[in-house]
Amino acid sequence: MKFVSYNVQYGIGLDDRFDLPRIASSIHGADIIALQEVTRNFHRNGHVDMVDELRTLLANHYSVFGPACDLDAGSAIEKGRVVNRRFQFGNMIFSRWPILSTRTILLPRTRTLDKLNLQRGATEAVIATPGGPIRVYSVHLDHVHRDERIAQIRYLKDRARLYGDEGGAISGAHEFGLAEPPAPDDYVLMGDFNMVPESPEYCEMAGGVDPLYGRQIRATNPVDAIAGLGKRHAGSFSWINPTDHTDRMFLDYCFLSHGLVERLKDAWVDETAFGSDHMPVWFELS
Repeated sequence: MKFVSYNVQYGIGLDDRFDLPRIASSIHGADIIALQEVTRNFHRNGHVDMVDELRTLLANHYSVFGPACDLDAGSAIEKGRVVNRRFQFGNMIFSRWPILSTRTILLPRTRTLDKLNLQRGATEAVIATPGGPIRVYSVHLDHVHRDERIAQIRYLKDRARLYGDEGGAISGAHEFGLAEPPAPDDYVLMGDFNMVPESPEYCEMAGGVDPLYGRQIRATNPVDAIAGLGKRHAGSFSWINPTDHTDRMFLDYCFLSHGLVERLKDAWVDETAFGSDHMPVWFELS
């Protein structure tokens, strides 16, 4: 079972070309896909409805879109009726298997007066995989301020850890004539975390390193798939500066709940994909 996370930067690659088929080609073969920076009505990519186009390109996958940021983009009265045009910016999840429930989790934010600071979110999906239901989160954290990322990580980890108590998207679904969705313990957090390895926010996510015992697998801390397999090295990267193509950083991660760690077979970054300023981050479960 193959998973991939990809911040697609509105579909615009390092060559400054908008090309969604190139994006779809880079994630071909994935069973579960988490995408970030998916837009509707954005001027930088010609106001394309990326949600609709990606669903056409990935027609063999179920999907859900969670727009964390939603603004007016020129709604008007035309020919006697209102035409709604919204700028939306958010995350998508695609799955080969049915998505049983979903919700968009809005992450904490504080207003800036000089830098862009969008509402960030995590799109949650409970997926009926052949090995049983699991929760998958497509995550995009703040890019401006470390303290905001730490607050978002704490909030996100609480939502993942307390899912059984909070009940996810719905409880008592039978009153709507619907099947009650499962509440699986195991989860995957995938996305653009805008943090570098071993930074304070990374340690908030994965736990710190003890001088004697190292980084331990604890119930409160999910495991970084690539680091957990010892596959990240000093030169690893998942982002390239689109301006000069020289600066490179590791910003994208796939974190697993401890119940999935024994099933982790492989993890890697596709450093050959240039459909965005980020690279796809993959992992595989048995």
